[in-house]
Amino acid sequence: MLSDKDFKILDEILEKYGHDPSRVIGIMQDIQREYRYLPTESLTYISKALSLSEAKIFGVATFYENFSLEPKGKYVIKVCDGTACHVRNSVPILEEFRKVLGLSESKKTTDDMMFTVETVSCLGACGLAPVCTVNDEVHPAMTPDKVQGIIDGLRSGEGK
Repeated sequence: MLSDKDFKILDEILEKYGHDPSRVIGIMQDIQREYRYLPTESLTYISKALSLSEAKIFGVATFYENFSLEPKGKYVIKVCDGTACHVRNSVPILEEFRKVLGLSESKKTTDDMMFTVETVSCLGACGLAPVCTVNDEVHPAMTPDKVQGIIDGLRSGEGK
């Protein structure tokens, strides 16, 4: 359920884009930046504000892989499993992140909402493989042994 504060935030985002339906992707990006995902209620609200059908709004939200309808942690860790990373053993890195954080293929976000671990098809850094990112900061030549250090750094506030 959206609060008065949430409506104010959404109205400010809509105003920034002039309530222009052709700028729906930018609007959604700003909403996701604010909440770390796209709350269903926010999409319903902007569909009315932009005079677009909910089907159109949800179609955009589900078409683009970068949008999420599920809450994500403060730190989103993306482990590349593209060809270059996969052949350089990205799977053990993914498994180590999951083990350290108590996550699984079906449970991607920690209960404290600090960490989300995802796999991606390609991060576009094949020469640095295997690679992962934490909130878009690239960690090249990853190994399972480096995982604990990254997590410890983030928990202590030293990481990004």
